[in-house]
Amino acid sequence: MNPVVISVCVMLVLALMRVNVVVALTFSAILGGLVGGLSLTDTIAAFEGGLGGGATTALSYAMLGTFAVAISRSGITDVLAQKVIKRISGHHNAAAATGVKYSVLTILLLLSISSQNAIPVHIAFIPIVIPPLLHVFAKLKLDRRLIACVLTFGLVTPYMVLPIGFGGIFLNNILLKNLHDNGLDVAASQVPYAMILPAAGMLFGLLLAIFVSYRKPREYSEEQILASEPEHADINMQHVYVAAVAIVAALGVQLYSGSMIIGGLAGFMVFTIAGVIKWKETHDVFTKGVHMMAMIGFIMIAAAGFAAVMKATGGVETLVSSLAHTIGDNKGLAALLMLVVGLLVTMGIGSSFSTIPILATIYVPLCLSFGFSPLATVALVGTAAALGDAGSPASDSTLGPTAGLNADGQHEHVWDTVVPTFIHYNLPLIAFGWLASMML
Repeated sequence: MNPVVISVCVMLVLALMRVNVVVALTFSAILGGLVGGLSLTDTIAAFEGGLGGGATTALSYAMLGTFAVAISRSGITDVLAQKVIKRISGHHNAAAATGVKYSVLTILLLLSISSQNAIPVHIAFIPIVIPPLLHVFAKLKLDRRLIACVLTFGLVTPYMVLPIGFGGIFLNNILLKNLHDNGLDVAASQVPYAMILPAAGMLFGLLLAIFVSYRKPREYSEEQILASEPEHADINMQHVYVAAVAIVAALGVQLYSGSMIIGGLAGFMVFTIAGVIKWKETHDVFTKGVHMMAMIGFIMIAAAGFAAVMKATGGVETLVSSLAHTIGDNKGLAALLMLVVGLLVTMGIGSSFSTIPILATIYVPLCLSFGFSPLATVALVGTAAALGDAGSPASDSTLGPTAGLNADGQHEHVWDTVVPTFIHYNLPLIAFGWLASMML
């Protein structure tokens, strides 16, 4: 009757039944609080107290959506899409079409990887780049579940092994710091090394998705794609040049300020000052941007409330301590159960960055008591945290791909993004993370 296990299982069942993820998170959080011994009043207070933790993210995505709508109106993404479509049209044989397909997948993979380090914008590029390319995907008959897997791989794997950009934050500022704070003696250079094998599990899942699971063609309605596109006049190359300046400005301001809100605002103001978006149209553009990204924002807010309730119940500590008493001296079983518990915790919270402080406090003493080496402990804590980002309904690494791929309403969040990424990434992560804990 552990509140974390019950609430996460209820949340996942409701999500798989196509209940709205916000409703699923809210209901399961309240249920978990009650099961954990909190009164209804205390549960609601904890949930509402945690909501503010997701407000910054929600506003960031709303501003990002507004910027994406402005870019779409400029026509720059149409120029890109038309060039790709023209290239596809010139290839009539299957071999050439396959070459274009894998070229598109490679470009998307490189974009998502670079969004974590070279140009650390995280999911900011997805609602800008993906919707105009839906025509391209339809012509290539690309399965969008494959594209979701490609994007999620690029959003998660780099920070697991590369200590630059978001990887520097994850590996050094969060993982290494919390390991040190809990008494583990490990050097900064050892952390990426310990995470190589778990990251190899992500690569295994990606290759499985590309060459086995989703290699067959899948049809999508082009009429529905056309109906979802914003209306705009013929392409004006001056507007395209303004869009290029706005993108550079948004990126520069975001990197300088560290805020997606300020970066998106700066880019949007460039469009407005240059006349691409008229002052009187700003309300309409902002409304459409919020509409595009509203769901992801509300899910992140609800996830923050869910996490607050789980912390208030003390369910994570109880779950781990009960496991420690029942495992005995079975080191292999201990590693497996720690990864499974990590999966349960992070599936609800949806953020590896937010989960590490919770897991490290409990896992480091537990790993030391079982005789795991420092490198094995790093692999267990890091893998347990990454599990949430790779396949949770509340993770921005799954919500981001859905926000772009569902622009025309033909891509369902849970069944088309979360289930594919869970199968192809969470299961290999558990297997390869367990292997790392045994080998290191």
